Amino acid sequence: MAEKHPYSPGGAGAITTAINQFRNSLPATINADTLKKLGIAPNNESYVINILRFLRVIDLNGNRTKEALSTFSKDDVEFQAEFGKMIEDAYGELFGLHHEGTWDLPETKLISFFRTTDQTSALTGKRQANTFQTLAGLAGHGQAPTTVPKAKQPKVQKTKDDKSKETRVKPAAPGDIANELVNGSGGKRDVGLTVRIEINLPQAADQETYDRIFRSIRENLLNAK
Repeated sequence: MAEKHPYSPGGAGAITTAINQFRNSLPATINADTLKKLGIAPNNESYVINILRFLRVIDLNGNRTKEALSTFSKDDVEFQAEFGKMIEDAYGELFGLHHEGTWDLPETKLISFFRTTDQTSALTGKRQANTFQTLAGLAGHGQAPTTVPKAKQPKVQKTKDDKSKETRVKPAAPGDIANELVNGSGGKRDVGLTVRIEINLPQAADQETYDRIFRSIRENLLNAK
């Protein structure tokens, strides 16, 4: 069985945004495309359209009604009174049971009424009750719903020190370079090594002394394995 009483799956935000928007400017025609352009109830436009039709803000073709044009152009106090009458007419069966006490009905009784009348699930009945309470708040009965914009994350400005830390490279220590050259650590690479030996020969030395020096060099350096 189709629900007789409309609801919004997105909670009070979509309804509140739509009513406040149309109080500022009520288009001659309101349809899903209108809501998309206004950024109201993305992907849930049909639910808001059903609520507007139910309240007779628009007719079956999406055209605004004379009653809505008159009501939505009034100031806050007069708007709430006239909008309240539109709600009473739309929810005639509910007000016929509870009269003036309807505005103050607890959520549990509202859910019970909608579930019994429309044969809806517990979730749908709760959404129908929340929709009625949202509309009642806009008409000045109960706490008026508000829409809270999403908080933007603050943009962190990087300082010069932060940027320098990102690009700064720690220089290698001399000992690390030496180890890499000798031991080949840090990856394979071909390294050429040249050793220069400087010998200071004593001027007063004889030939035998020279021979011993060069023999020692040959044995300990040139032929060392």
